[in-house]
Amino acid sequence: MRGGWSVAAVLAVVAVPAPAVAAPRVHTIVMDKMKFGAVPAGIRKGDVILWVNRDMFRHTATARDGSFNIDLPAAKSGRTVVSKAGAIDFYCKFHPGMKGRLVVGK
Repeated sequence: MRGGWSVAAVLAVVAVPAPAVAAPRVHTIVMDKMKFGAVPAGIRKGDVILWVNRDMFRHTATARDGSFNIDLPAAKSGRTVVSKAGAIDFYCKFHPGMKGRLVVGK
C-alpha cells in the first residue's frame, strides 16, 4: 500500500481502549434536629452531594468559598456537584451554628 494506512494499523489504532473513568458517586448529607449529619468519607471532585432536609425548618448548605449554595425548604432535598478538591467549609445561612466541612480528594 503506497502512502496509506494498512488495515492492521487502522485496527490497532481503533482497538486501543480508553482509560477507565470512575463514575461520579452520590453522597448523602442529612439535615435534622438543627444540625448537619455526618459528612461521608471518600468524596472526590465530580461526585454529587445529595442534601436532605428532614427538619421542619428551611435550611441552606452554603459553601464559605461560594462554590455551592443549596436552599432547601422543610422535607425537601437538592443536589450539587463537587467542583474542586480540598477542604470546603459550609454552613446554613439561616442557622449559622449549623456547619460542616467537606474533604474532597482529586
